[in-house]
Amino acid sequence: MDPDGRWAYQMNSLDVHDDGLARAVLAFARQHQLGRGRDARPFTVLSGFSYGAYRFDAVAAASPAVHGYHHGRNEALHEVVSAVFPVYRCEFRGDETLEEATLRFTRMLRPTLVTRPPVPYLRMRYENTRTGGGSAGTSRGFTRQDVLLRELGFLEGAPGSFVEFENAHGEVRRVEWDGSWLVNGQPQDLRLPEEWVMTALGCPKTGLS
Repeated sequence: MDPDGRWAYQMNSLDVHDDGLARAVLAFARQHQLGRGRDARPFTVLSGFSYGAYRFDAVAAASPAVHGYHHGRNEALHEVVSAVFPVYRCEFRGDETLEEATLRFTRMLRPTLVTRPPVPYLRMRYENTRTGGGSAGTSRGFTRQDVLLRELGFLEGAPGSFVEFENAHGEVRRVEWDGSWLVNGQPQDLRLPEEWVMTALGCPKTGLS
C-alpha cells in the first residue's frame, strides 16, 4: 500500500514466482504511484526499471476498470488497486483506450507470466492474393508478431499482396513482394524476418538475457 493507506499495488504471477522481481516491481510502482487514482489512464507505463537478468525495461499499471482483480468479490478494494507488472516499453503506445487496454491485458500481454517474451504494440492489416486471406476493412487491428511473421512468409510469390503494420511510435511499414522484398516501396533484404520485425517494433527478442 501507499504510505497513506489509500491505494494498493498488486502483482500476480502464474508461471514462476520470483520474490526479488516481485519486490522490485512493487517498490517501483509504489515509489512512482503508478496508476493511482480513479482518473488514471487505462495503462500507466514508466521506463527506467531493471532487475537481475530480466530484460524488462519498464513497469506498467492497469487501472481497476482494466484488471478486474477483485470485481464482484470486494468492490471497495477493487476500486483502489493498480495491477502492476514488469513490461517492455515497446508494448505500449501510451494512449490506449479502455477497450484497447482491456483487450491487450486480458488476451495478449499475459502479464502474469514473468518469463514471457515481448508482445510488441502491433497493429496490422493485410491482403494475400494467393491464400485469399486478408483483414476486414481499412483499419489496422491489434495482433501478435507471430501472425505478422506468418503473413510476411506468405507474401513471397504472391504479387499484388501486402502486409501493413504499425509500431508503438506510429511508424507504419508496408511490405510487398515484387520478385524481391519492398518496404514502403523500397527494396530491402529480409533474410532474417523475425530479427527485422522485432527491430521494426523496437523490442528485444527474449525475456531473459
